[in-house]
Amino acid sequence: MSSVVERAELFARAAHGAIGQVRKYTGEAYVTHPIRVMGLVKSVLNDPDALAAALMHDVIEDTKITKSDIIELFGNRIGAMVVALSDPPAIEGGPNRKARKASDRERLGKASAEVQTIKVADLIDNTESIVAHDPKFAKTYLEEKRLLLDVLTLADPHLVEVARRQITVKKGD
Repeated sequence: MSSVVERAELFARAAHGAIGQVRKYTGEAYVTHPIRVMGLVKSVLNDPDALAAALMHDVIEDTKITKSDIIELFGNRIGAMVVALSDPPAIEGGPNRKARKASDRERLGKASAEVQTIKVADLIDNTESIVAHDPKFAKTYLEEKRLLLDVLTLADPHLVEVARRQITVKKGD
């Protein structure tokens, strides 16, 4: 593993660990999710910056870490990827979920191939947990995922196929 990837993993562990963040359904340490996402990305991309961004894809939206922190510590390219993967802060009384998800699709549809590939890996890992532990919400999530996959045209085709199979299998259950 390259030093930037090792530094990113330590950083993500510290950022998520500092707030005691755990996975919603399993209670496991949150960092296990970005580590799995990075593993999926690593199976299709040999880009240390993308692997580092995969490890930190949730730190801006979930912790006190800022875009400036990421750029200062990891540079502009990794910083830009992490920012592209981060949901904008929720605004009280702001747009409803449907409008936010439409905005996310528009933003991510314009993102780089690396960012789109990381997002697909994120969707794959989240689907496993949501479908297993929250079948009611899974119906909404799988439809949002299907719509998002339609705009992630630059993402790695193998991971897109894995993600699409998850939707087909789950809908057929």
